[in-house]
Amino acid sequence: MTRILTIVGSLRAGSTNLQLAHTAQELGAQQDLTIELYQGIAELPFYNEDVDTPETVPAEAEAFREAITVADAVLVFTPEYNGTMPAVLKNAVDWASRPFGASALLGKPLVVAGSAFGQYGGVWAQDEARKAFGIAGASVLADPSVAIPGSLQRFAENHPRNDDEVTEQLRSLLVALKIAVENKEQVQEATAAV
Repeated sequence: MTRILTIVGSLRAGSTNLQLAHTAQELGAQQDLTIELYQGIAELPFYNEDVDTPETVPAEAEAFREAITVADAVLVFTPEYNGTMPAVLKNAVDWASRPFGASALLGKPLVVAGSAFGQYGGVWAQDEARKAFGIAGASVLADPSVAIPGSLQRFAENHPRNDDEVTEQLRSLLVALKIAVENKEQVQEATAAV
């Protein structure tokens, strides 16, 4: 069973991106995927290297890193705030990227998707998130890409799970992540056999 950790870059209870994450969970269950929604990024303090030591690292940061470590892949949903990803998501990237050289994200297959109010669906935020997660060590998949525009109108009376186009796009993301995990495992097995 492939384990995927989902991180949502919005803290709103009614967030469309949170609804997308819940829809992905439902779809994942149909594909032998265990999708865990990580709910603690709001509790992460602002990253500060002074407290990121073995003696003083916050428990919230340790829990976050452990959740990434035990996952086979990561699925990120982000809104777009002022043309980029929300600060809470960037802060999560910073915590996940450390300790330097031993990031919990190192080599982890990761996909970024999302929805936003604007006409482009948050592509700038997604590009920034891909860049940051990639620099942090994740193996970021560029395709398939899911950027859903006009979230306020599109989902005003309709949950993403009831939108056939959206569910098909999310299925494609999940298949891509599952294949990436399987390919990574095959490479590891081949390397271990040498």
